[in-house]
Amino acid sequence: MGYTLVALEDKLMEMYPEISASGIHLSLSFDEERDAWVINFEKSGHTRYAFLDRKDADACMDGTQCIYLGVLVEQYIRDLENEIAGK
Repeated sequence: MGYTLVALEDKLMEMYPEISASGIHLSLSFDEERDAWVINFEKSGHTRYAFLDRKDADACMDGTQCIYLGVLVEQYIRDLENEIAGK
């Protein structure tokens, strides 16, 4: 893992611009036990979490989009919008 938390966060925001376009705040932490990054998606006090394995994070840093994460991003945007709207 030759990158920082900030570098990974910046890369994810670059690869998935719909996160910031939807007004979602992204934050990261590393879970040593799972050997994975914990990605926190937050908007208006509502949150969702995802785990990004180290190898997937490494691939993201190399410019390879993670299909799993891309699907989750789209789903979490819909979920957060619906939850905020009271649906």
